[in-house]
Amino acid sequence: MSKLTKNQKIASEKIEAGKTYSLKEAAELVKEITFTKFDASVDIDVRLGVDPRKANQMVRGVVSLPNGTGKQVRVLALCTPDQEADAKAAGADYVGLDEYIEKIKGGWTDIDVIITMPAIMGKIGALGRVLGPRGLMPNPKSGTVTNEIGKAVKEVKQGKIDFKVDKNGIVHTSIGKVSFDAPKIAENAKEFIQTIIKLKPTAAKGTYIKSIYLSSTMSKGIKVDPKTIDEI
Repeated sequence: MSKLTKNQKIASEKIEAGKTYSLKEAAELVKEITFTKFDASVDIDVRLGVDPRKANQMVRGVVSLPNGTGKQVRVLALCTPDQEADAKAAGADYVGLDEYIEKIKGGWTDIDVIITMPAIMGKIGALGRVLGPRGLMPNPKSGTVTNEIGKAVKEVKQGKIDFKVDKNGIVHTSIGKVSFDAPKIAENAKEFIQTIIKLKPTAAKGTYIKSIYLSSTMSKGIKVDPKTIDEI
């Protein structure tokens, strides 16, 4: 068994085994136990009482984090010429159509989000093999297929994210950076959790929110008491 580093020992001492923390405490603690030289992401894992194999228990949605994600999101707007000015003004990193479709066919995927229009989805469908495995395929449910290109680009740039429960019943996403003030981390976490609660499937029985953990890149997870969410 490998020995703990000095920082790992400090982190272990700060987290009490078996203790469940309030969201406010967890947001403060995640900053204290992170020692990376880079600005680590703050992640949240929510285990749900659903069976994702059943279509009527799938949990998927979008949320606009009040304090953003802290990440520089690279956005490609695939749109018609009349929408290009709006997309550029909203902050899209790449704007165009056929030339970018050809680049993607050639394997180019140096982007985080693709926003497009319903009328163009016919062309983009052929890119499924490249975009699908990377989670880049535009989807109306996530707001990335819309006729309001400029608005969609702006929302993504300001911290709008989409999420989906995985096969194990867990929703995982990043909700900020360790450099954020603790109250901002807590506010983002609260918004995310409340959005998940609103999406509870009617077919889900028993306890819906089974557990919540807050962590940062390479840090231990901190268990959060779901009852403390409204205290923020």
